Amino acid sequence: MCHPRAPGTRHALDRRGHRMSEEQDNKPVHERRIKSFVKRGGRMGTGQIKALQELAPKYVLPYSAQAPDWDAVFGRQAPRVLEIGFGMGDATAKIAATLPQLDFIGCEVHEAGVGALLQRIEEGQLTNLRIVQHDAVEVLATMIPKASLQGVHLFFPDPWHKKRHHKRRLVQPAFIADLVQYIQPGGYFHAATDWEPYAQQMLEVLSAEPALQNTALGFAPKPEYRPLTKFEARGLRLGHGVWDLVFQRR
Repeated sequence: MCHPRAPGTRHALDRRGHRMSEEQDNKPVHERRIKSFVKRGGRMGTGQIKALQELAPKYVLPYSAQAPDWDAVFGRQAPRVLEIGFGMGDATAKIAATLPQLDFIGCEVHEAGVGALLQRIEEGQLTNLRIVQHDAVEVLATMIPKASLQGVHLFFPDPWHKKRHHKRRLVQPAFIADLVQYIQPGGYFHAATDWEPYAQQMLEVLSAEPALQNTALGFAPKPEYRPLTKFEARGLRLGHGVWDLVFQRR
């Protein structure tokens, strides 16, 4: 729901141009809780609505204050990878299809994205992918046992371009220190961004985390399993850069 804008009031915008409330924007840092998403509206197509109605009971897990039996959820024992914010899910589905030996847990709060990924799951008959429609930070805290993940993916998170909004970026020392506890030794964290200042910040934060070690000298080559998104391919055609970071849990 949109609220009228008072004369002279300025609002922070997220990457897609949606307004953040002035109250949230001005909230002291110590009162903010890190979130893996920005609330935004969006229209849903009939296919997405149908997918939510028909496929969600099979592939979407309700948020819970305790960890489910993940082996029972997937019907097998396999290494698991968590994706934080999968957007419309195209890359997520392609990765799951490319790596059938792994099980994937996708976290996304927006219904349009969840519906779109459900469509792709059905089209590809993907049995190794489940969705939790909830904030990934809270999912980690309650639904994921520590040292249980083979990997964590974070692709193209909101870069919060303005300096005064950098505190909203997800990749911060405190978040990474918490995140690594859920990755098993030898597991990995893979992030990608098309905003170079955020890439540099990610590199600094991840390099400073003692539980992680870089798998490359600086930024990593794009792993073969990560497909190019339409947005990314368009940016590359325009000469824009993309930076991947792959760090391993010690």
